[in-house]
Amino acid sequence: MKIKKGDNVIVIAGKDRGKTGKVEKVFTKTDMVLVEGVNVITKHQKNRRSGSQGQVVKKAAPVHVSNVALSEGGKPVRVGYKQEGEKKARVSRKSGKTI
Repeated sequence: MKIKKGDNVIVIAGKDRGKTGKVEKVFTKTDMVLVEGVNVITKHQKNRRSGSQGQVVKKAAPVHVSNVALSEGGKPVRVGYKQEGEKKARVSRKSGKTI
């Protein structure tokens, strides 16, 4: 997967198209990423003990990795790889800079 935790990404498809955020968690088995402030859902929680109240909680849901792209200067960028000595580095396809 070309997107990692801590990357700044921009949403390129779906209801939150155009929004940007930081990747909080990556789910490699399902190819999903959790981006802060994107795909926010409201979840109704029941009360935990008798006498207390239930509540409505807003929470970010994962987005498929194909619907996000790495952001460079506020624009979406495709990612490539370059061999630098023994290491493999991620590179922006548009500018050629190392990410």
